Amino acid sequence: MKTLLIDRPSVIHDPPHVLESIVHGHPIPPKHFKLDIDHDGIAWLVFDSPKSSANVWNEETLREFNHNLELLEHDTRVKALVLRSAKDRIFVAGADLKAIRSMPYARVNDLIWLGQAVFDRLARLRMPKIAAIHGACMGGGFEVTLACDWRIASDHESTKIGLPETQLGILPAWGGSTRLPRLVGVRKALDLITAGKLLNASAAKHAGLVSHVVAPEHLETLARRLAREKRPVTRFHVENLFAPVIRHFAGKKALAKTRGLYPSITKAIEVVTHAVRGEIDDGLLLERNAVAELIQNRDTTRLIDLFFKREEANKRPAAVGTAIPIHDAVVVGAGVMGAGIAHTLASRGVRVLMTDVTNDSLARGLERIHGLVSDATRRRLVSKVQGRDTLDRINTTHTPVPLNRHHLIIEAATESMELKKKIFADLAARVSADTILATNTSALSVAELAKYVPHPERVIGLHFFNPVHRMPLVEIITLPETAPDVLATAVSFVQKLGKTPVVVKDSPGFLVNRILVPYLMEAVRLHESGVPVKDIDDAMLEFGMPMGPMRLLDEIGLDVAMHVAKTLAEAFPDRFPRSEALDKLVAAGHLGKKSGQGFYRYEKGREIPPEVHNDLPRHESIGTKLALLLSQEAMRCLKEGIARNADDIDLAMVLGTGYPPFRGGPITFARDTGIIDY
Repeated sequence: MKTLLIDRPSVIHDPPHVLESIVHGHPIPPKHFKLDIDHDGIAWLVFDSPKSSANVWNEETLREFNHNLELLEHDTRVKALVLRSAKDRIFVAGADLKAIRSMPYARVNDLIWLGQAVFDRLARLRMPKIAAIHGACMGGGFEVTLACDWRIASDHESTKIGLPETQLGILPAWGGSTRLPRLVGVRKALDLITAGKLLNASAAKHAGLVSHVVAPEHLETLARRLAREKRPVTRFHVENLFAPVIRHFAGKKALAKTRGLYPSITKAIEVVTHAVRGEIDDGLLLERNAVAELIQNRDTTRLIDLFFKREEANKRPAAVGTAIPIHDAVVVGAGVMGAGIAHTLASRGVRVLMTDVTNDSLARGLERIHGLVSDATRRRLVSKVQGRDTLDRINTTHTPVPLNRHHLIIEAATESMELKKKIFADLAARVSADTILATNTSALSVAELAKYVPHPERVIGLHFFNPVHRMPLVEIITLPETAPDVLATAVSFVQKLGKTPVVVKDSPGFLVNRILVPYLMEAVRLHESGVPVKDIDDAMLEFGMPMGPMRLLDEIGLDVAMHVAKTLAEAFPDRFPRSEALDKLVAAGHLGKKSGQGFYRYEKGREIPPEVHNDLPRHESIGTKLALLLSQEAMRCLKEGIARNADDIDLAMVLGTGYPPFRGGPITFARDTGIIDY
């Protein structure tokens, strides 16, 4: 039997030489899909790729899916179709990026045609179509559901829905850029697509992406009920008539935010606002043309490579050792970092005992945590039940109690070596020989703290970045004597928190701060030489950094930055000179944003740069000079073995500092531009 994609004239009708070799052929044996038709005439099409924890779209799965659609078209028993996944935590993860990454351009183009045609065939089936979503439903996984009449979702924490393609340098091109604005309106569609947002089930329902949210065990019952109902009519959004106006303002806003450095976002705005007003076929053509242009961009390749690096780090176990599951942990310190860490642990199902020296300190810490939970609930990042459960997992005490039943203690006190030494010496007397003692420090020596405990092989550094609930990176700092099971447990634990672990050696500044500080201090030196603050920051914004170095110093706190710089200056006096400008500002009480004055002045939520009293020309080489410093220090760290490999260094800088991801990281940037020997 010949497999046909569609039986009507169309813009997406099989183009000569493109789809014929892919879809023309014989009946396809079931491998990735199981099709059952029950006594009510409901077809249950279950996606379950063998020997894989994920379902992904590739040439093979699309062909088999298309074959099943053809069977359904000709089966008169079928009254409705329900799409499901057999995976525990994934509906469909999207396109098979590994396959796409290795494909020649022509084959990628073929795959885009194929996906569009198959999903269009699904959309045109003349029966109710229900997508019963449980688990991750991203990219092409969500695009196939947009071709259905109903999208229903489980309220499980693994259910995440969205179109993240712009974060990879492309855009939704299997109908997502065309169908989503028709479903939710062009403005909401642009917000979701250009930001690459992934929403939980509750937020997805609020945004109009799904119609119902139920417990996983109720998905089938709901699907059966909807299969008997009349197919819904997508409501018309009046705002879509004004797509050209929306395009104009969205484009200006995107240009101001991205400075034109992310063409996928600009292109997505163009495609979405044009596609919403024509025929579906016209929109699909726009999608194809846009991706054909974007996929050949070197920046897109770097973004996809970076995605793979992060995925590997998020799944890769430690090289040796056995990870011990951590269900209970102690956080010592209820300050900004301690409260942030306690909140993150509790939100991921870990029972937390948060300690501090006074009830007042604990009360302030709990107030911070309540604020984080309240904000997450308000923004529908978590449900009210999840927020309540997070708070229920946190207990506090200001009195010394035995801690020998806890496998992990995280010290998160103020960045003072003397204070941390006292805490470690005290903890050593209250924990068991199997307890892992971790310090959250941005620059202090972990080896020095390990001297104060009887089992230094159980000591490790866990450097969370501020704000903890937003920053995805955790540096895991190891010592030569670190026990393999301690490292394995730390890596597994950080992954459980939804963070990305990067293992580094105990060295002044570790990895991220070691690379960042010379860049920041050179920016201060440039300012001392007469370069205006705003010129320095603008140069790095144009390079792609999310924030200029002077603003970043103000955000970090000039006193904190001075402390880290001092630590590195003592370790590398020939390369990390002290800054008099920083010392003077701190001495005057100008600590940055938290004090209202730093390199900028802060008034009513605005940052005001200092007045420029000279006519110095703008320094065009500032961006290149500062970027070079980042790459040079990253290369030194690689040669010294501070991190395991170049990929980890690039990943840490992107996740820990916002280094422009489209450049791939400081080492990739150095390699691709040839600015230094690689």
